[in-house]
Amino acid sequence: MHDNFLFVLGLTCFAGAATAVGSFIAFFAKRTNTRFLCAALGFSAGVMIYVSFVELLNEAKSLLGNIHGTKVGGLAAVGAFFAGILLAAVIDRLVPSYENPHEIHSVEEMRQGTAEAAVKARESRLMRAGVVFALAIGLHNFPEGLATFMTGMADIKLGITVAIAIAIHNIPEGIAISVPVYYATGSRRKAFIWSALSGAAEPIGALAGYALLYPFMNDSILGVMMALVAGIMVFISFDELLPMAEEYGEHHICLYGLIAGMAVMAVSLILV
Repeated sequence: MHDNFLFVLGLTCFAGAATAVGSFIAFFAKRTNTRFLCAALGFSAGVMIYVSFVELLNEAKSLLGNIHGTKVGGLAAVGAFFAGILLAAVIDRLVPSYENPHEIHSVEEMRQGTAEAAVKARESRLMRAGVVFALAIGLHNFPEGLATFMTGMADIKLGITVAIAIAIHNIPEGIAISVPVYYATGSRRKAFIWSALSGAAEPIGALAGYALLYPFMNDSILGVMMALVAGIMVFISFDELLPMAEEYGEHHICLYGLIAGMAVMAVSLILV
């Protein structure tokens, strides 16, 4: 597994760096293409949901079933799956709602907030809010980095797919981070730095997972981790991607993107 370490770590860096892409879009686009973002987020959710249920969870059941028996292995995989959902939910609850980086913002807001930025930049609470904001971003992105890394270590093809899906998700997240920071500071540079830092939490999550688990890695732990990651990705899809897609655009565009993501993933797993 360690032979793929650098490549898989690079995948997590790629996914995390997409927040900076969102920041660039916020700075240089004249308006937000909400229909495209809606379809892209739905597509990401479709990919991640399909991978979680069809590939990761089934592979986890197979690995654990071979070691512990079909029933015990199946129960262990299902337990790890729901543990992943619970872990993601707990992390989500730790983030204060008023600092949540997944709150929807648009490029247009940046053109409207210049007057407010001058006022907010003088507030003494800015640094404290910035620290809380950094924690919120890190908490949200940490499990995403772990999900990308563990999936990639188990299967390179799946790792690439998950990295692309999370990168698509991180682009509007970069917009969501940049807009409020720009409001508070009036600085594009600071807004970009905050956005880049949010993406750095993903390779940190990958490295933490590697450091903690690699010395003990075997098929049993790998099976549990695959089911855990499946749970994390399902929660991310239903808690972040789909609600964000709904708010950015029309319901049916989101649904079409979701179905397209599942279809592309299904076909690619058969052909590749």
